[in-house]
Amino acid sequence: MLEGIIRESIGKIGTKALRRDGYLIANIYGKGLENLHAAFKENEYIRTVRNKETLSFPITVASKKMNVVVQSYEAHPVTGKLLHVDLMVAQPNVVTHYHVPVVTEGDAIGLKNKGLIHISKPRLRVKAAIENVPNSIVVDVAKMDVGDAKMLRDIAKIPNVTFTDADRVSVLSIIKAK
Repeated sequence: MLEGIIRESIGKIGTKALRRDGYLIANIYGKGLENLHAAFKENEYIRTVRNKETLSFPITVASKKMNVVVQSYEAHPVTGKLLHVDLMVAQPNVVTHYHVPVVTEGDAIGLKNKGLIHISKPRLRVKAAIENVPNSIVVDVAKMDVGDAKMLRDIAKIPNVTFTDADRVSVLSIIKAK
């Protein structure tokens, strides 16, 4: 379980001091909950997020245990080092928006015809309660050739989950390699 600390100072000087000590700045929020200004050891946070098996993962801040979902993050434009992360508390039976990763399944015919899989929407925005949200949205690409595309309307519907993007949005396509 990832353990964090409460930030006493939310100003620039306090933030720079925490980053110098190897901490990642985080805001934790949820519907009807008070916002928490926290910090996590950067290496522990990255290890936890990479090794998680579900969309949400457990954390402890100031002896409060909660499940959270990564909503957004900010990285340094040159170095790529994480600067800030927004975590939303995954409350049971509360319907809200989540970003679910897209995973391909199968070997596309277009790959043998010198094509590449281009995932234009690596994460799809859905609206549901956390217990109904899948860990990933699997798209079968086995019958796709160069020039074919999968729109949001082509993806199988998931019970109790609503896609919030327009159904004409392209999720992935097979493009010709240059």
